[in-house]
Amino acid sequence: MNIVVFLRRRLVQTVPVLSGIVLVVFLVVRLIPGDPARIMLGMRATEERLAALRAELGLDLPIWHQFGRFLVNVLQGDLGTSLFYRRDVMSVVFERLPVTISLVGLSVLLSVLICVPLAIAAATRQGTWVDQVVRALSTLTLSIPGFWLGLNLLIVFAVVYPIFPIAGFGSGFVDHLWHLTLPAITITFSLAPILLRTLRASLIEIMHAPHVEFARTKGLSQRTLIRRHVLRNGMMATVTILGVNIGWLMGGSVVIENVFSLPGIGALIVSSIGARDYPMIQGIALIFGLLVIVVNLLTDLLYAALDPRVTYG
Repeated sequence: MNIVVFLRRRLVQTVPVLSGIVLVVFLVVRLIPGDPARIMLGMRATEERLAALRAELGLDLPIWHQFGRFLVNVLQGDLGTSLFYRRDVMSVVFERLPVTISLVGLSVLLSVLICVPLAIAAATRQGTWVDQVVRALSTLTLSIPGFWLGLNLLIVFAVVYPIFPIAGFGSGFVDHLWHLTLPAITITFSLAPILLRTLRASLIEIMHAPHVEFARTKGLSQRTLIRRHVLRNGMMATVTILGVNIGWLMGGSVVIENVFSLPGIGALIVSSIGARDYPMIQGIALIFGLLVIVVNLLTDLLYAALDPRVTYG
């Protein structure tokens, strides 16, 4: 099966997934207690003004009618108008999305740079003090709550020692990276141990495979053996874990962005829930769902690049 047929089939498979996301998101957000009209107008608003605003926003329609309008708009690429910002949902989300994607991307990069050399060191020295230290550190860092770590990093490196900025996203590429450093380190402490343990286990298993043992008898050095025959195959399981955790990273960024006051999707969805901004919550959830689907598709494509034995069938 060639890549075009594979992509076409995967796109068809995403239709029921997206349909389920649309339905669940629409129903769940309406279970949030509170009246958007009353939140927008305040507690002193009269019933006449509340009724007028509900009619303007379409909140007075039956829920099946509201869902029908929402579904038609989604099929046309229209996620609606934010009740709070009074702007198109997609334009507001796309203004904030680069912050969240940059944070997740930098966290993944730092996690890979940390876990690959440590996993190789632990796997090639299995059972030694090096392996024990790496495993202990991975367990320790995995048990640290992200919000607690983020707050302590802020106190130490932004307040006591003002090395990094305390909030915001900055301007310019270098400034963006500087503002994202502490948040990315916070997420890395949760992601890197998972990747490290998975990659270590895979490397140990592959190092005892017959083809690796044969390559070792040919006199290849340990470094060459790891680079040519072990690391590439060992990355398969790690890529799977990373692809699965992208959705978790998107959700986890909600807490971290609020801790570091980053103007990303996480802060946007928290404020939208507080304002009962139904269109914004629905739009963010739908876009997050699309991003997870795209990441899973890229993960499948990466399998074939890492291992020629994997086919698109």
